[in-house]
Amino acid sequence: MDCCRLPNNAQCRDTGEVVAVLLKTRRGMKVAVLWFSLCIAGWDAEGAFAQGMMDQVDLSGPLFTTAEMSRDEVERLLAQATLGTKTDLSGKRLNGLDLSGLDFRHVNLRGAYLNNAKMIDAKLDEAVLDQVWALGSDFTRASLVNATLFGAQMRDANFTSANLSGARITADLTRAKFKGAVLAGADLSADMKNQSMGLMRAVLSSADLAGADLTGARLSRVKLEFAKLVGADLAGADLMLAELAGADLTGANVAGTNFNQADVASAKLIGLVGADQAIDLDKARNLDRARLK
Repeated sequence: MDCCRLPNNAQCRDTGEVVAVLLKTRRGMKVAVLWFSLCIAGWDAEGAFAQGMMDQVDLSGPLFTTAEMSRDEVERLLAQATLGTKTDLSGKRLNGLDLSGLDFRHVNLRGAYLNNAKMIDAKLDEAVLDQVWALGSDFTRASLVNATLFGAQMRDANFTSANLSGARITADLTRAKFKGAVLAGADLSADMKNQSMGLMRAVLSSADLAGADLTGARLSRVKLEFAKLVGADLAGADLMLAELAGADLTGANVAGTNFNQADVASAKLIGLVGADQAIDLDKARNLDRARLK
């Protein structure tokens, strides 16, 4: 297994020793958080490694729970942006704020803290949300067309009816809600050009994607174990090598969907629409262990 590294070849498996050193200073804390974000995205938040990392980060601390700006201050900053300039909110603590309906299009939110924030109906088209922390945040009906979410931490976030068409996503979205969301043409696949931090890909374990539009989405190597994809539209999507063990695809549209080497152990493949038009469904791994009826 690949391992992300710190300077002097410190490795992720040396969690306790390395993180303990980093957490001694505020600057070190920020380095640890960034490192943790990238390691989780790279190693899919699995096993003792991820648990050890999470145990080292105090999610109840001010970095993850407080805001350094008010909604009014954020609005004023957004309003000050002139034509051709981009608002920079990178690294800002905006935890818990109600930022619903605001226009964040093209805004740089890299490394910002948005845990439990309300972003309902917000406009985030082409925004940069790389390494963002948005645990439990509400993006209901938000527009994130062509946004980038690289190494973002968004466990339990709510994207119900949101539009993420064309977005580039390699984020931890464990248990996130995407019911009725649009991810047409979105790229959640593994970043094969950047593996120095491990396999960077979207993690959607136990996520709810019921009725979601995933037409043409790139889902190669994406972690979708126990995800709910009931009635989802996967027409033309690429699921090559995706991890679908235990996922529920009942009634999903799979016309033109590529299942080559996807792991479907214990997955529900019941009543698939367009199954006769699916690509390499017969080459999916553990197809004999899937539920077909």
